[in-house]
Amino acid sequence: MSGTSEEPAPRTGASPGTGPPDLTERDRPGPDPAGPHDYRAAFEAAALPMALVDHRGRIVSPNDALGGLLGTDPTALTGRCAADLVGLTPDGSARRAYTEVLRGTRPRMSCTLRLKHADGRPLWAEVTVVPMGGGGETGPDTVLLSVADVSDRRELRERLRHLRMHDPVTRLPNRTLFFERLTAALGSPPLQDGPPPSEPGGGRIGLCYLDIDGFKAVNDTLGHHTGDRLLAAVAGRLTDCAEADDHRTGAHLVARLGGDEFAILVDDSSGTHQLTELARSVLAALQQPFDVAGHRLAVSASIGVVERSVAGTSATALMQAADTTLFWAKDDGRARWTLFDPERNANRMTRQALSSTLRAAVERGEFTLEYQPLVGMADEVVRGVEALVRWNHPRFGLLAPSRFVPIAEEDGTIVELGRWVLRTACRQARRWQLEHPDEPALFISVNVAVRQVRDSDLVADVAEILAETGLDPGLLQLELTESAVMGSSGRPLRVLEALSGMGVRIAIDDFGTGYSNLAYLSRLPVSVLKLDGSFVRGFRYDGGAHPSPADETIVEAMVQLAHRLGLTVTAECVETSGQAERLRRIGCDTGQGWLYSRAVAPERIAELIGARSPGD
Repeated sequence: MSGTSEEPAPRTGASPGTGPPDLTERDRPGPDPAGPHDYRAAFEAAALPMALVDHRGRIVSPNDALGGLLGTDPTALTGRCAADLVGLTPDGSARRAYTEVLRGTRPRMSCTLRLKHADGRPLWAEVTVVPMGGGGETGPDTVLLSVADVSDRRELRERLRHLRMHDPVTRLPNRTLFFERLTAALGSPPLQDGPPPSEPGGGRIGLCYLDIDGFKAVNDTLGHHTGDRLLAAVAGRLTDCAEADDHRTGAHLVARLGGDEFAILVDDSSGTHQLTELARSVLAALQQPFDVAGHRLAVSASIGVVERSVAGTSATALMQAADTTLFWAKDDGRARWTLFDPERNANRMTRQALSSTLRAAVERGEFTLEYQPLVGMADEVVRGVEALVRWNHPRFGLLAPSRFVPIAEEDGTIVELGRWVLRTACRQARRWQLEHPDEPALFISVNVAVRQVRDSDLVADVAEILAETGLDPGLLQLELTESAVMGSSGRPLRVLEALSGMGVRIAIDDFGTGYSNLAYLSRLPVSVLKLDGSFVRGFRYDGGAHPSPADETIVEAMVQLAHRLGLTVTAECVETSGQAERLRRIGCDTGQGWLYSRAVAPERIAELIGARSPGD
């Protein structure tokens, strides 16, 4: 810590000693109760390292404590550059503030610096510089520099910070420290004091986000103490996996984010391959049994894996992707890792967008109905139509029922939507009847969700709509899936019986793919079976191969059984004349499919009423 500038000329009346300069009697100020000698004695005896510094930054008078701190005779410090002695770098902000104090343009400055004590140990010091005021014994341009050892205080602060930033159970970094490091790795300012990223905004980053499958059962059956021991053991294996990563260029951050959730942050990732290999090693490590508190425990984990370029991403976006991917891993069966898939995520985002606007779309009237003919197999005359709802979405265009009906069933919107479909379809069927009085009236078939049967007064809704539209109950057919009808009891069964009692026909849709409880079928108020299209597709010649004889045998048996029970049979997905011929020979009553017509607007159905072979 040697000075870098030449020795300054001594000030008038000043001596090169260790105390403040001596003053002549003429220059001495007015009476001072303490007296200058008392001041000088206090300065020299103070335990706090201090020095008087002139306007050029040269030490005028150091005290003994400063010499002891720097390991040198105080007299040797006089004339030295104070900024160099305490490590104020020329290009630092603290040096600029110090210079402003010397010039009188700043009232004080204070900063914390890392210094080296005379005994060799490092220390943290709080360096303060304040003006001494104009005139008087110290001179008009003198400042007081003090150096306070704050190592103990800083060490305590670091210990408290470590406790605040680490999980007490696993000793791993906690959520706060994890997000601080993640934010820094992405090139944003850190949330807390910490080292900046080596290459802000550059490179790639990866994340393995996992939780322990079935951990709650461990806590519930063996207690939280055993659960905590298991978490600590899991943390140890995760740390071992991170340290054993052959591709790592630095230390991976393993953190416990809360509960049984952990994360491994891979800064400067080498690519997706590195992350997937790490995920595989984690799965393998966790699948080995744990001996905890006298128990041998077998656990597994679900892991969401995300790897991407640092540029253009954020901590929020990365964690959202990781959370989504972890959900996929669990939804796909657990005990596995799943890599983030942008296309799958886009579908999820689309589903969320549809879900958030579905209820309002019903209120805004964004839905419309198309109708697909149900054709008599014997004469190919249109007997009825199935109403199929479409969503005219302002952003995604015309959407088929498969895109939004499952969402509507989940959130309950299907009740309101289903009521609208039923009313619109019955009104349209009645309009066709009135417009074509000389032709046999078409029946209208409407799909009904299980939730409509359970969560609404479907019987009252149907009665009200039939009365409102004037449609005969025998011209309304309600379709429910096989899984919804089979095993019905209690209120659902009473609803079906009440509807059948009104004269409404009940059809089982997609028959043959659900429970197929044929014994129970005889006790249900069902009028129609609609055979699932998978059976009909087996009738089709494909590249010269023969149709499936098993499918044809099964369909023939189901048709015969239905007829024995007094039910009619509709075949779905009829696409070729060959299929139609076989179904006709087997005895199917009606057919539905692209051979006859796709779902069309109501105006097109009006043209088909009374016509034969709509597909011709």
